[in-house]
Amino acid sequence: MSADTATLDAIRATMKERGVEFIFAQFVDLYGRPSAKLIPAAHLDGLVADGAGFAGFAAGEIGQLPSDPDIAAMPDLGSFTLVPWQENLARFACDVTVEGEAWPYCPRTILRNVLAQAAEQGYEFKIGIELEYFLVQLNADGTIEVADKLDTLEKPCYDMAGLTRQYDFLTTVSRYCNELGWGNYANDHEDANGQFEQNFEYADALTSCDRAIFFRYMVHTLAEQHGRVATFMPKPFTNLTGNGCHFHLSLWKDGGNVFLDESDGLGLSTVAYSFIGGLKSHARASSALTAPTVNSYKRLKPGSTSSGATWSPVWISYGYNNRTQMLRIPAPRRIEDRTVDGSCNPYLAAAAVLATGLDGIANSLEAGEPNAENLYDFSYDELTARGYRSLPANLLDAVGELEHDDVLRAAFGRGRDEDYVDYYVRVKRDEWFRYHEQVSAWEVREYLTRF
Repeated sequence: MSADTATLDAIRATMKERGVEFIFAQFVDLYGRPSAKLIPAAHLDGLVADGAGFAGFAAGEIGQLPSDPDIAAMPDLGSFTLVPWQENLARFACDVTVEGEAWPYCPRTILRNVLAQAAEQGYEFKIGIELEYFLVQLNADGTIEVADKLDTLEKPCYDMAGLTRQYDFLTTVSRYCNELGWGNYANDHEDANGQFEQNFEYADALTSCDRAIFFRYMVHTLAEQHGRVATFMPKPFTNLTGNGCHFHLSLWKDGGNVFLDESDGLGLSTVAYSFIGGLKSHARASSALTAPTVNSYKRLKPGSTSSGATWSPVWISYGYNNRTQMLRIPAPRRIEDRTVDGSCNPYLAAAAVLATGLDGIANSLEAGEPNAENLYDFSYDELTARGYRSLPANLLDAVGELEHDDVLRAAFGRGRDEDYVDYYVRVKRDEWFRYHEQVSAWEVREYLTRF
């Protein structure tokens, strides 16, 4: 019996025991937006053999034209997920194919390809993902406000009363994460009013990214059931801390973590420092993938919030357990990338982080000295004069950097008649220009009668 046959038999047994009647065949587009078809459980074998068919152009940014053949979402059996709040429903994360061939515009396939490049060098890439979100109320005029009207503290982080008022929601999410075997180990009120974070254990990068997609879907769904709206938008409120999606990174070989060196002051190996060198060297380009929206760069900025800190990076730097740095070393053996935000496509963000880190290893790139300072204490001009490089100021600058990054261009591969990077840059430039064409309330206030 093959491994796939054994896995499929186990899935059938679980579905029968649970009473699963329907399956989501789910994939994501460039934006990380999940699309799916609802497949009756009786058609499981057909789904596994042939996939679920979609008109790709209608399903978002997946590199298709209206004239193209259908895409097929092919289920990854290892991603089988029971939907905890709907006992007769399950989900597969799928890879996109066209006419039997892997589709190069599929974000999950892109990550698979970069993971395969790492595996050729003997490496396995693992990630822990910290997803922050707000619970808000959508008003009739289109504005939003924090759903909990009593959540008004200037420094609400870890507020026990705020956690208590959201106890039913948070414990439901926690319980479901644990039912899924993800190992939820902490749930907290974050730095902004109405903001929360619920952590689960790290895993191999593909599994963690599959879980991140499902986690966002789960939180959105449960929030709606509780009469609220959940948002992972990087910066939904001007005066409040934004939503990060911090990646905790480690690289493994032969069952051991190759980032660990217990004799080093930070607990990091030469390999880890070279990986950091790669992350820093390509940070301005990879931010187009880790911070991929117009709104992302309103989080990655100097300044402050009502709590006193943005808790987000502005400068390309690293330091031990220092949250003002781009890369934080919270403990020996791992690196936290704080550029990543809640709007990311986790597959593309993970592919970018891994590809640039591997370039650092391949070329023995220097990490430089760690920084122990509070970078929020210094002005932009002061740090620029000291030789610090900043992250891009906006999405347009970021995609311009990505366009000229040969390492990421090679890692993300080629579509039918273009590199994936060129496709991504084109989509994101259009996003920037659509935003830039809008006249904001700030502009009206600032300029209406000035001249």
